[in-house]
Amino acid sequence: MSLILTFLGKGGTGRTTVAIAAAKKLALQGKKVLLATQDTSPAFGLLLGATLSSEPQELSPNLYGVQFQTSLLLERSWEDVKNLEAQYLRMPLIKEVYGQELGVLPGMDSALALNEIREYDKSGKYDAIVYDGIGDQNTLRMLGMPEILSWYLRRFQTIFSNSDLGKTLLPFLQPIASAVLNISLTPENLSQSNKATNLLEEGKKAIADPHRVAVYLVTTGDPSSIATAKYFWGSAQQVGLTVGGVILNQAILPDTVVAEIAENLEQVYEKFDRESAITNTVTSEFAPLKISNIPNRVGEDWQPLIDALPDFRQAAMVPKPMEIDLAAKQVKLFLPGFDKKHVKLTQHGPEVTVEAGDQRHNIELPPQLSGQSVRGAKFQNSYLILSF
Repeated sequence: MSLILTFLGKGGTGRTTVAIAAAKKLALQGKKVLLATQDTSPAFGLLLGATLSSEPQELSPNLYGVQFQTSLLLERSWEDVKNLEAQYLRMPLIKEVYGQELGVLPGMDSALALNEIREYDKSGKYDAIVYDGIGDQNTLRMLGMPEILSWYLRRFQTIFSNSDLGKTLLPFLQPIASAVLNISLTPENLSQSNKATNLLEEGKKAIADPHRVAVYLVTTGDPSSIATAKYFWGSAQQVGLTVGGVILNQAILPDTVVAEIAENLEQVYEKFDRESAITNTVTSEFAPLKISNIPNRVGEDWQPLIDALPDFRQAAMVPKPMEIDLAAKQVKLFLPGFDKKHVKLTQHGPEVTVEAGDQRHNIELPPQLSGQSVRGAKFQNSYLILSF
């Protein structure tokens, strides 16, 4: 199993640079690393110094790179989709539709990327997969798909397997099932097989395991970047992701530039005072996460940046997204950046849904709490505490 690593932060904070440096760092440690991106623009290749394709290629010892291309990924299973439709509909509607055209469906590119990551992880070829995604809510939705799809499967499994409407709609859901679960949804296997449920449960467990999946926040000293990173921090907890730390990109001047302005000591002192103040601000905003200051990359010298990155193996040493205290009959959700007015609670049988920001967290209560209603909710030290 691979360590899957990705980064969240506002655009322009240096996420892609950090992702490349992280992949290089892990490769230098002797790990076989796959650096994956959805960026099809020339910018990524110029920064990396190599042109990527849809198949992994070796960039340097232990380091491989691949570019996810939505249209190519979708075409792989598109013929199966059309065949399934022809089987269940008397007059197939998408017979002449090309796979690329389905790529415009909202979230399809994320679903396909998630499946590719899952397949590369399952292959056992890589010790680590560094994913350079968009780094915003789309990345969080992608990693939250096992939880989201699991919720819908639990709610609608009986409806879809028993109704004529469900049998008619299943062929149109097949592309997403194929992309995310690598299975074919039919009335028969939806009602008789647990494969989809098992795959989703495996995905949820992987997302919740900091030894398997971890994200790091990337920010600059700009207040809007800090606020955005903090929002992503709370949203990641909702998905069940472990946020291992914060990477602070202060764009520190190289020593050669500092030497050129050394005659004006006041200017130099102001610069370092500003950086110290920013570090203190970020430290207080993101406590108890560890803050890693990174320098500018100078030319092709990546080493100072690589050395400044955190030890990604320490991601597990942070507050857990959720804790259950059976003795106190409480469920604690770590939701930094949110307060009570941002949260909506609903309860359906043995499950409590917590909506905060743009994310939904479905809590399956243990047997000891199943059937009991939420009696109270409060915020304390960035935790949402639910009492039963």
